[in-house]
Amino acid sequence: MQNENLKFKVEFNKRLIVFSLKIIKFCQKIRENRNLWALADQLIRSATSIGANVIEAKASSSKLDYLKFFQISLKSANETKYWLILIRESEKSLKEESERLLKEADEIAKIIGAGVLTMKGRR
Repeated sequence: MQNENLKFKVEFNKRLIVFSLKIIKFCQKIRENRNLWALADQLIRSATSIGANVIEAKASSSKLDYLKFFQISLKSANETKYWLILIRESEKSLKEESERLLKEADEIAKIIGAGVLTMKGRR
């Protein structure tokens, strides 16, 4: 059981890194439209914050601190979904890729949300 949890954590961390890299690459396309530059900047900040806070949680000094990092990560995932929706709706040429990234952001948010509920003892 403990080995499975460790394997899941390692795989999830890799997934967060891959997601961040996909967002960065996606934002290079977004920046082709000057009107979307601010959205690209916001998207990069929120999307990379997800993984950064999950990783930062490892260095927490307490369980409460650990939980707070995951809560911040969940908020960043939800913010990422918002920016992706705005991009999807404002630039039709990016709709398909936005949808794929939105689906991934949603799955990540659900995983983190489940973890937050477990840590709070509500699951």
